[in-house]
Amino acid sequence: MDRYAASVHGMLEGMGASPDDAEDALQECFVAAWRRAEAFDGGPSARAWLFTIARNALRRQHRRRVGEPASFESLESLGAAAGWGAASDFSHRLDVHDELSWALDHLPDDERQAVVLRDLEGLSGAEAAQVLSISLPAVKSRLHRGRLRLMAVVRGGEG
Repeated sequence: MDRYAASVHGMLEGMGASPDDAEDALQECFVAAWRRAEAFDGGPSARAWLFTIARNALRRQHRRRVGEPASFESLESLGAAAGWGAASDFSHRLDVHDELSWALDHLPDDERQAVVLRDLEGLSGAEAAQVLSISLPAVKSRLHRGRLRLMAVVRGGEG
C-alpha cells in the first residue's frame, strides 16, 4: 500500500473523482486487493492490477454516469478544434497543473481515462487496456480522440 497508494489516488483524481470519491475508491481498492491477492497472476504489473481494481471501485460509485456518449463528433471536427496545422503557441498553457486538470474535466469519461492512464500515469497500451477492460485498438482510439479534444479545450474550443 505504501508503494502504490499515491499513484492510485492520483490516477483516480485524474479520472475525475472528487477527493472524497478518490479516497473511498482507494480504500476499497486496497481492501479488495488484499482479499483477492491470490487472484493476481503477475500480468503486466501490480500497479496496473491495482489501477483496474481502483477504476472498477470508482465506476461502482458512479454507475449512473456510465454509458454511451451523448453525441459523436468526427475526427475531422475534433482535429480542426485542436488546431491541426496551426502554430503551437498554446503549448505553454499545459505546464500549469490547474489548467490541465480543468481541461481534463471537459473530456468524456472514456477519453479522459485513456489520456490519464497513458499520458499522465505512463502505462503501456496493454496495461491501459487491461485497466479499462477494453482492447488495445479501443485504447488507441480513445487516446487519439481524447488528445484531440484536450487540445481543443486548451485552445479555447468547446471540446
